[in-house]
Amino acid sequence: MYVRDAKNREEAWLLDRIEEMGLDETAFRSRDYVVAIDEHDNRKAGFGRIRIHKPDESDPVCELTSIGVLPEWRGQGVGAHVIERLVEYAADEGFDVVYSLTSEDTYLTQFGFERISTEALPDPLRERLETKQENIQPGAVPLRLEHDDFGIPSRFRERFKNASAHESHETEPEDSAEDFGIDPEEATYKYDTGR
Repeated sequence: MYVRDAKNREEAWLLDRIEEMGLDETAFRSRDYVVAIDEHDNRKAGFGRIRIHKPDESDPVCELTSIGVLPEWRGQGVGAHVIERLVEYAADEGFDVVYSLTSEDTYLTQFGFERISTEALPDPLRERLETKQENIQPGAVPLRLEHDDFGIPSRFRERFKNASAHESHETEPEDSAEDFGIDPEEATYKYDTGR
């Protein structure tokens, strides 16, 4: 398992997963994303995005957003490593502090993120939080992380080394005549041969 930059050809896949998971696709650009890949069969397991806000009257602000892990890959450290790569990219861009606006705050706090008040957010993120709460995640709260405070618990590293997709054991139920309002005891069929 490894995390790499998203490729342009993965744009449709990313948009489909973002929609399925109800994540934020505002100002979507595939080049802002990273993707977790299983090196054995090249299956995508998760993704996330770094978004840089450049207001005219203040310093740029970095936000981590649209972080998702496919259901069959959850609980194996995939999200932790996606976040790690995003934090590294933010540092490479000169950001010692990153923010996230999410309803999954308990997940992020285990990596060093701290919940902050709305008033402590930089101006562009205050407006974004309000929009996100109204349109995408009503329970979204602001979080802040200083680069030096980031850490991945060792249990996530171990799980990530051995990550594999958990195949769903649920099978689709077969359609029955009753599902279509047909009484199988009384129905006759167009091509009934009477046998």
